[in-house]
Amino acid sequence: QVQLVESGGGSVQPGESLRLSCDVSGNSRHIYTYAWFRQAPGKAREGVSCFSMNDRNRYYADSVKGRFTISRDDDKNSLYLQMDSLKPEDTAVYFCAAAYNFYKMDWARPHLYDFWGQGIQVTVSS
Repeated sequence: QVQLVESGGGSVQPGESLRLSCDVSGNSRHIYTYAWFRQAPGKAREGVSCFSMNDRNRYYADSVKGRFTISRDDDKNSLYLQMDSLKPEDTAVYFCAAAYNFYKMDWARPHLYDFWGQGIQVTVSS
């Protein structure tokens, strides 16, 4: 089993930044993919960004390209999401996720992930 715990959420104004962290514990040796998802009220869960452990490649949803940066610290076994130039439409509960496989063209499909964090609220409002 793998446990994922998110931190770093909160309320900010448009244009500001937040950094989310996801601490990974448990038997994570065979995790191939880490990702961030988000879910706004009344909307489906959507993929925000993905990190491939095999080749260290990063993938982003079009809506966050150029504003968000995903990173990984292997020593701390943690995943991060730096969110800059935040917009009100970024308001959502953000989830950290992990998968034993990597699905390059399908990385943003939630049902392909094996483990999930509990989620953390990010609110962008003036």
